[in-house]
Amino acid sequence: MTRKLYIKTFGCQMNEYDSSRMADLLHGSHGFERTDDPGQADMVLLNTCSVRDKAQQKVYSQLGRWNMLKAANRELVIAVGGCVASQEGEQIMKRAPEVDIVFGPQTLHRLPAMLDKVLTRKTAAVDVSFPEIEKFDSLPSPRVEGPRAYVSVMEGCSKYCSFCVVPYTRGTEFSRPFDDVITEVVELAGQGVREVILLGQNVNGYRGATHDGGIMEFAELLHYVAAVDGIDRLRYTTSHPVEVTDALVAAHADIPELVAHLHLPVQSGSDRVLERMKRGYTSSDYMRWIDRFREACPELSVSSDFIVGFPGESGEDFARTMELVEYVRYDQSYSFIYSPRPGTPAAELEDGVDMQEKKQRLMTLQARIGEFAAEYSRRMVGTRQRLLVEGAARKFPNQLSGRTENNRVVNFDGPSSLAGRFVDVVITEALPNSLRGRLGPNDSQQAA
Repeated sequence: MTRKLYIKTFGCQMNEYDSSRMADLLHGSHGFERTDDPGQADMVLLNTCSVRDKAQQKVYSQLGRWNMLKAANRELVIAVGGCVASQEGEQIMKRAPEVDIVFGPQTLHRLPAMLDKVLTRKTAAVDVSFPEIEKFDSLPSPRVEGPRAYVSVMEGCSKYCSFCVVPYTRGTEFSRPFDDVITEVVELAGQGVREVILLGQNVNGYRGATHDGGIMEFAELLHYVAAVDGIDRLRYTTSHPVEVTDALVAAHADIPELVAHLHLPVQSGSDRVLERMKRGYTSSDYMRWIDRFREACPELSVSSDFIVGFPGESGEDFARTMELVEYVRYDQSYSFIYSPRPGTPAAELEDGVDMQEKKQRLMTLQARIGEFAAEYSRRMVGTRQRLLVEGAARKFPNQLSGRTENNRVVNFDGPSSLAGRFVDVVITEALPNSLRGRLGPNDSQQAA
């Protein structure tokens, strides 16, 4: 009988990538197939994130619900991975004795051996060490689901921003060797992948070893990935402003496969706050890079990350952030109220900003960026957009769904045979969270 695996993922795209690799690993070692129903699972796995507030509470709350599953099925294996696992270690098992396995982001490749220990010896397994590149050396070839795929090219962070736990939970920066990255991309292309998203905590800080003893930087890697036969669209996330180079800017002009979209987190528009955050750049530095990117790619859309209400942020500091927002005119943002993370320098800073004021600032920021996003969507109506068709629309299963270069979802009528292909669609309507369109004449004729 096939074993069933249920994975619940908190957090970023790096965690989504790790979860998919965990599933590949356990499929190869123990024959697990993924299920969407934890009640039917033989193993439930929680992949955690500690970037936002109340991360630990969310983990223990979920484990409390899974404890009821284990009460009904004593053979159920419960595993906790990711950044909270890295921080908490054996403490998780003290607070949640029903947990069988605890592992960190860099030890997910050891899951099969840890599971064997649980199944054969009936003892718990904990491994939250930092073996770095060993993880990638031990992972199987990825299994493909759909025409888009993530490829992790580097992990960890050595920037030590004062608010961030990533260096403490994922370790310092390390890059995968170039040969390993390009081999994975070639394998994905051979399985029908047409769009690759390169991942890293600071992805543009990639410096991978080459087989001739050299070091390849990120912009050059983009050229090689784009040249892989079958890869027709390329994205990357998340980049850091201090790692932007002239060569990366030029790549946006020179690589047709590289989308006209850039995610470049700024966090704040106030130089005083940026210095307290230890970000390593000023708002003027950031805006100059945006100008350079838009010179290279005039149709470029930009998204960013913002932290509102950082300790000591004044009304004037927030006003500087809103000035930057007006200058860049972001297409999208991931914005949050600051929450102290244990063990980070910022957690020791005095925070005199009223929570109600923080909430108001966040609403102001999100509302303005929402206006820009709506304006961008309205301007797309009547234009022809190239979509990668991913399959049936989530809310409209009788329609197809695809994604534009600037990462907007478009739903349209068409035959299922178009899944996995690029098509031209004319945008007919802008909705709050998606667009609607119709197939262009050429694609309509091919579909018929």
